[in-house]
Amino acid sequence: MSKPIVLHLGDSIKWNHELYTKLGEQFTIERSGNMSRQEFKQALKDRRFGDFCAMYRPFWNTGGEMGNWDDELISLLPHSCQIYASAGAGFDWVDTKRLAQSGIIYCNAAAACTESVADAAIWLILSTFRNFTWSALAARSTDAEQFRDANRNIAGVTHNPNGYALGIIGMGNIGYRIAQKATLAFGLKILYNDLYRKTPEMEAAVGATYYEKLDDMLAAADCVVVATPFGGTKLLNGSNISKLKRGSRLVNIARGKLIDEEALVAALESGQLIAAGLDVHYDEPNVNPKLARMRNVELLSHTAGASVESHVGFERLGMENILTFFETGEAMTPVNAHLINKL
Repeated sequence: MSKPIVLHLGDSIKWNHELYTKLGEQFTIERSGNMSRQEFKQALKDRRFGDFCAMYRPFWNTGGEMGNWDDELISLLPHSCQIYASAGAGFDWVDTKRLAQSGIIYCNAAAACTESVADAAIWLILSTFRNFTWSALAARSTDAEQFRDANRNIAGVTHNPNGYALGIIGMGNIGYRIAQKATLAFGLKILYNDLYRKTPEMEAAVGATYYEKLDDMLAAADCVVVATPFGGTKLLNGSNISKLKRGSRLVNIARGKLIDEEALVAALESGQLIAAGLDVHYDEPNVNPKLARMRNVELLSHTAGASVESHVGFERLGMENILTFFETGEAMTPVNAHLINKL
């Protein structure tokens, strides 16, 4: 009897070879390589990979050459496909509801990059309080006047974060890890808004205060961190950005499209916000030039989750999701399982 098929998208694995051997013992592994969208569509139409039961994408930088996973692609998948396990935390590039309509569970790998993303969030938070961007730019300019300007004047506009209120939008694994690091390392007071409230024990462990209404938390926080998945619409627009405490700070390590960037620029220009830290951008890979010119804004290139440890975890967690799903009937990190029986 032939083994079920797993379609491996993108490059070969690099680290978890024993686990990949186990996967190969239980499944026939077909490879798509790095096909373009048209090539991949044609391969699916021709059933070149057979009736595979799972898709596995171990890396974020490869295996996505076919572009966004929408109805055009999903409708071509064989009826035998039951699970798609991919690297990465965000899933704005895949229509998880449409996958659910075909009975396919999508699993992300946010758990594998929690530590890396939380570390980057801490850097951005600290940067917004201490304005390290201004200091770094002045030093890198090699201009003595810019150096002196930062050296003499930065103390008048920066603060230690200890005792200030950090508001977290989205208290999932990443949001909670940010809370742990922020309160233990810097003595920040934790506020949070989420669809689901944490247990009293988890709140107590980080001294967190729950806000059912987002606007109420925005008004109370000295720094707000966006750590929630992109649901298809802006989370922070001109209206609720105006609800932020005047002179507060904003950090985004989630998705750029969660924030109205022009409203963010306006808030920084007006002093509504005194600093921002962004790992993600509205029109990636293009960075807003107005934000790029601001020395009170720290900018990264969507690298918060980028570490060797994250990529080892991405690779491993995808295989574990597939193996666990076919052993127990349940995946480890499903994103859309709650939709499967409702559609």
